[in-house]
Amino acid sequence: MSLLSIGQVAKQAGVSVETLRFYEKQGLLLKPQRSAAGYRCYESGVVRRVRFIQHAKELGFALREVADLLNLRQTRKTSCAQVRSVALAKVTDIDQKLKDLQRMRMALEKLASRCELEGTLGECPILDALEDITLE
Repeated sequence: MSLLSIGQVAKQAGVSVETLRFYEKQGLLLKPQRSAAGYRCYESGVVRRVRFIQHAKELGFALREVADLLNLRQTRKTSCAQVRSVALAKVTDIDQKLKDLQRMRMALEKLASRCELEGTLGECPILDALEDITLE
């Protein structure tokens, strides 16, 4: 089995070297072997793992959730139903975020509709409303 440098892994996985170091610090990647000169030496399988992490992130999973998915992937007793449950929970989370974004959009449109383009900054209903909004 040939070992890859951090640069080779980054290139093959389509990420930066800094991303690999970050994933290592976060525990998403195992500490790699080191060469006699102290350089990181990765097994080729790490490229698949990094791609897994990237794809999971693209689907909206946070790094903590990605770590959970990686653990599920490595646990022999994990059932497809367990993974499906995680995926459906993420769908629910995404649906809530969409509702929140729609609410924010409507609020901004409402504020923008009150704006008179000729008014001065001191008379801006958008800025005034932002000062008056209380967090619940």
